[in-house]
Amino acid sequence: MAEILIGTSGYDYPEWRGVLYPHELKREEFLTFYAEHFNALEINYTYYGMPEERQMSSMAKRTGGRVRFSVKAHRSLTHEVSVSTWRDAAKEFRAALLPLENKGLLLSVLLQFPQSFHYAVDERRYLDGLVAELSGLPLVAEFRHASWQNPRVYDGLKKRNVGWCICDLPALKNLPSAAPVVTSTQAYLRFHGRNADSWHGTNARDRYEYLYTDAELESFVPRVSAAALSAQLVQIYFNNHAKGHAVVNAQRMKILADRIG
Repeated sequence: MAEILIGTSGYDYPEWRGVLYPHELKREEFLTFYAEHFNALEINYTYYGMPEERQMSSMAKRTGGRVRFSVKAHRSLTHEVSVSTWRDAAKEFRAALLPLENKGLLLSVLLQFPQSFHYAVDERRYLDGLVAELSGLPLVAEFRHASWQNPRVYDGLKKRNVGWCICDLPALKNLPSAAPVVTSTQAYLRFHGRNADSWHGTNARDRYEYLYTDAELESFVPRVSAAALSAQLVQIYFNNHAKGHAVVNAQRMKILADRIG
């Protein structure tokens, strides 16, 4: 049976005071406090700004080795790709992860592609090149377009030992379903919420302001259990960060996951 790690997508949210963090806790102490409650963290800021080694080293130090990390790839590798510079960006991104790699704290690198990234020839060639450039890292691919949800993709990812990200999303046209697909030694689940009305809006906070009910989370237990039978490691992250909903749901999922085994 696989090891199951549960955490949130990001941690540095002042509005989590009173939900996870004490009201008087200083912001620079958030990460250390987080490490007392969760054993995994999906780092999001690395999408917006290219990470640096000193930042990764600091995060490892502040968590005392109690937290392992999934790091989201910088947007220059997934959303704003330049034909002439993406390989250099990949090398820079990779170098920044060395402190986590060296300490055995790097769980995965999340390649989250936009909905505009379709299963087409150019996109497939780029993905193959990116995976090759980042070879040796524990990669997970998240696709937001349903065209990627097909056996050829699964087979290709398995061949390269790249994980498939199982996403819980609103039931909207062209978004992939949350089928329990495992294509590598690790299974990866992300809970984004089910706000269909605000999903395509410009306000990201509204998009992710969703609190899963206990029944909705319990419906995922069979899928988590199935994934745990196929993988060596299962990572579960909650991206519904608004109002601390991710914390509440992650804590509940920890209880539910204890039933698996």
